Amino acid sequence: MSATRGRKLRLAAIVALIVGYASLSHYCITGGRRELGAALAVFPLLALGASLLRRSKGPLIAAAAGVAAALLLYDCRPLLERNFALVYLLEECGMNGLLAAVFGRSLRTGHTPLCTRLADQLHGPLTPAELRYTRRVTLAWTLLFVAITLTTLGLYLAAPLAAWSFFVNFVTVPLIAAMFVAELAVRRRVLPPADRGGMLASLRLFFADR
Repeated sequence: MSATRGRKLRLAAIVALIVGYASLSHYCITGGRRELGAALAVFPLLALGASLLRRSKGPLIAAAAGVAAALLLYDCRPLLERNFALVYLLEECGMNGLLAAVFGRSLRTGHTPLCTRLADQLHGPLTPAELRYTRRVTLAWTLLFVAITLTTLGLYLAAPLAAWSFFVNFVTVPLIAAMFVAELAVRRRVLPPADRGGMLASLRLFFADR
């Protein structure tokens, strides 16, 4: 199997997983399937916790933490089943709010904008045009994540639950994907070919070094 075919298959699998998870989540929220909805709601937290525990240098501590988390979830199961939509809300607002904070804090005076730092890792040193552009891109990502966070919270508080669920499950990820596409189009118009590393390439390099 070629490397290109392998990448395409991995991408297809990721897309299928995202669509499947979103569809099941929307079905549970709008259809009242509390048991499955609660399990899906805590799945991202469990996946993150498992990843952190796997990287832990103390296997006994990791095992104890895993058992404690499992017992806590079992004990809180009735509460989670009654309020699993709230868990989704906290995850969505927490994730997008954190991303907004990370991008936004890097724009403070005396700090290097996040997109500038990523681009510099990819093909630094940056030209003056790139420095200006990557700062504006960092601001654009900040505003996008702020808008998603506020919209998510506003719909949960003021709109029917089905409308809120549709937004968080079927709109937010395409919005972020559209942002990548729009940024690529703008970058190709305003920067010379040598300065077009891009956000995705920068992120691939960043995570490859982790």
